[in-house]
Amino acid sequence: MESSTFWNDQDNAKKVIAELKGINSVVKPFESLISQADDLEVLIEMAEEAGDSSLDDDVRAANTKATQDFEGFELRSMLSGNNDHCNAFVTIHAGAGGTEACDWAEMILRMYLMWAESHKYKVEIVDRVDGGVAGVQEATIKLIGDYAYGYLKCESGVHRLVRISPYDANARRQTSFASVDVLPEIDDSIHIEIRDVDLVRQVFRSGGPGGQHQNKTESGVRYIHKPSGIAAESRSERSQHLNDALAMTMLKAKLLRVEEMKREAEYAQAYDEKGDISFGYQIRDYVLHPYQLVKDKRSRFESTNPAKVLDGDIDGFIDAYLRQKLRSE
Repeated sequence: MESSTFWNDQDNAKKVIAELKGINSVVKPFESLISQADDLEVLIEMAEEAGDSSLDDDVRAANTKATQDFEGFELRSMLSGNNDHCNAFVTIHAGAGGTEACDWAEMILRMYLMWAESHKYKVEIVDRVDGGVAGVQEATIKLIGDYAYGYLKCESGVHRLVRISPYDANARRQTSFASVDVLPEIDDSIHIEIRDVDLVRQVFRSGGPGGQHQNKTESGVRYIHKPSGIAAESRSERSQHLNDALAMTMLKAKLLRVEEMKREAEYAQAYDEKGDISFGYQIRDYVLHPYQLVKDKRSRFESTNPAKVLDGDIDGFIDAYLRQKLRSE
């Protein structure tokens, strides 16, 4: 970067800066931990020399901060996948349960939006199809920030809700399902070749609350990859050109993820065996009645405060999954 010709090639310069940012995201916190450890050691020595409890609170506070920072660094060190550093596309589909499921899908969407806000990620709405009465039938958001995909990839799967239905006049208990798919936003350094003959391109009216332009012009774009049957679409932008580019980006991300999962020997479990968005396929249960519990079926991590979880507090589930995966590897 100190070279006088560094900025002559803008595209390459951006890639180098992105690489440096990724390196610094590991090196800087590591250097900070070393500094905190040195400061804590000095503080303990000062407390011992004082021979009283005047510095006890300072020692405890410094120790707590260092421990929290270390645990955060340890968690980040588990994100070693090729695409873990990437932005993430998160798609939520309502499953079995009708209006209940659409409402549940929107609750999950809100959960991820609140998680993103608490972690300072920028969020863009890529696609949204509202449910008939309430909620969403399908929605896709893009989270922009370091390691968004690495943190959220464990959320892929079917999520099950048990509660007293707000849409049932008899107040009966209902079970609803929604699926979550998380994909990385791949950069230009990863080349994925898709032959034109293998693609079907469709355009459609976006509909929804996007204004007259979106509702009266065919600005939405959908791509279908014929050999795999995988599809991706975008309708959020006013321009068909922008929706076209975004839909193609998502299609490439999906194809890349499938290839990754094949190599990881997880393809059958996550795509074939996931099957219906219904009972028996869920990765996590959210029970609001007759008791309060959220439990992940893979890591066995659980929370007795579903309201807090649905407000975006899912870090415990992410941490437990990553640690379990690290042990298995």
